[in-house]
Amino acid sequence: MTRSITALASAAVLTALSISTQAYAKDVDIPSLITDKKVILSTTYGEMPLRYNADMTVIGDGSNTGLVRFFAPKEQGKWWISENQLCQSWPTWYDGKPYCFKIEKTGADSIKWTRNDGYSGTAKIVN
Repeated sequence: MTRSITALASAAVLTALSISTQAYAKDVDIPSLITDKKVILSTTYGEMPLRYNADMTVIGDGSNTGLVRFFAPKEQGKWWISENQLCQSWPTWYDGKPYCFKIEKTGADSIKWTRNDGYSGTAKIVN
């Protein structure tokens, strides 16, 4: 009887983990989601728009946020896709270090992102 309960409990946990992983790992067609669109990050300092262009450049504008005291208000970087993650780097922002983001679609025009260092947040997407 104890073995049966343990087996059922283990199966329930594995099923829950599988469903959770599938929901998060759903492939999102990142290029079609962001190319030639503005992704507006919600930050504690205000909204930060990033424009992802078809030529694989990304333009960030933090001039309307409190972030300008940490780095240049505007900058153009580059973006690419690696292992179904959105990656980007900037000439001076983050000291030029590239970061990659897991993207989870949370609505028609909204996403949740998780950076490869664990930092996460939300954003809305506009044309």
